[in-house]
Amino acid sequence: MTTENTLHPLHTHVESAVQQHLNALNGETPSQLYELFLGEFEKPLLISVLRYTHGNQSKAAQILGLNRGTLRTKLKTYDLLKK
Repeated sequence: MTTENTLHPLHTHVESAVQQHLNALNGETPSQLYELFLGEFEKPLLISVLRYTHGNQSKAAQILGLNRGTLRTKLKTYDLLKK
């Protein structure tokens, strides 16, 4: 039995989003789909984890399973480093 409070596995949400995107293409062949979805997922993931850790990059890197240097590179990529 499913309720609104039941968490669904993350992959079901991703699969649904991919399917909706492909359906919206109306038969057109997509390109760069991997990069599109990676960018759409990675930036909000980084923002959410940084918010969760109150901006602590070391904690965020640990939660994400990245080293701090890799995290900083990703933050630069998405222009998320505080100046």
